[in-house]
Amino acid sequence: QVQLVESGGGLVQAGGSLTLSCVIIGTISSSHTMGWYRQAPGQQREYVANITSGGTTEYAEAVHGRFTISIDNAKNTIHLQMNSLKFEDTGVYHCYRKYAWYLEGWGQGTLVTVSS
Repeated sequence: QVQLVESGGGLVQAGGSLTLSCVIIGTISSSHTMGWYRQAPGQQREYVANITSGGTTEYAEAVHGRFTISIDNAKNTIHLQMNSLKFEDTGVYHCYRKYAWYLEGWGQGTLVTVSS
């Protein structure tokens, strides 16, 4: 069983930056992929980015070029550096872990609020 604990959310003005972190409590193997999704009030869950334990990354088109996902394998932690934030980036950000295509678990989330 995996546990994930997010931190780093907050209130920021449009154009600003925030860095989210997610500590993954559990062993990470080469078959695991970690990532982030977000959910705005009244909206569907939206994929943001993911990263493998080897450091291969993917991004949603909406955040490509503005967000950077990274992994610190020594600390079992992933980070999401968010730059040039927009109002539409507002939402609760959850980190997750997959084993191959199976979603093993996700965290309770951290709230990001971007003021326009």
